Amino acid sequence: MNVLLITGTNTETGKTVLTSALGAYWQTYRQPESWGILKLMQTGIGDRELYQKIFNLGQSPEEIAPLQFKTPVAPPVAAEKEGRSVDLKLVWEALNSLVQQRQWVIVEALGGLGSPVTHELIVADIARDWSLPVVLVVPVQLGAIAQAVANVALARSSGVHLKGIVLNCVSPCSEQEIADWAPIDLLESLTNVPVLGTIPHLTDPTDISQLAQVASDLELERLITSAVHF
Repeated sequence: MNVLLITGTNTETGKTVLTSALGAYWQTYRQPESWGILKLMQTGIGDRELYQKIFNLGQSPEEIAPLQFKTPVAPPVAAEKEGRSVDLKLVWEALNSLVQQRQWVIVEALGGLGSPVTHELIVADIARDWSLPVVLVVPVQLGAIAQAVANVALARSSGVHLKGIVLNCVSPCSEQEIADWAPIDLLESLTNVPVLGTIPHLTDPTDISQLAQVASDLELERLITSAVHF
């Protein structure tokens, strides 16, 4: 059983796009019924509903996102507002149940590596404590280099098994802009982490064939072999 955690430098970086692309690839070129998605936790409406719309996962909403809050803010804040707690045991049990059923599980984090999960824990702590290898999504924009360096430093200080970086064009960008804002050689030199590819801006992020093609252009062998036997 293989598990991989997709995280980013912040919110709206492209975690969902990468998760969808990997899922589309697996569904198109591998065994469609052999993979599953787990959203670490969800606040507001979004990813769980999208995955149900574009994939035939055979998973209930609760199996995709076992912990959901209505308020679209950080989980500990949302939990306080709603008079609830962040029940990580529920998420852990859902993950363990899913990995018993599927050959490949993609776990999508929330926010960035430094995003709070509880009042005591951030996403990086979960990745470390649950021994989840991580792929970091970095948006192609001004400041991308600093964001990548800071998140890689956080990953290392937290003991996270960071296997690679994927660049994502959150808006249309030219080859020159990619080279200027997120130069691969410089990123790899500063972080000592391989850049596994770049996701172009997608006009329709629900197009399965386009998503599968995007994933096939990444260094998938590194992604697949980066996953951990759970």
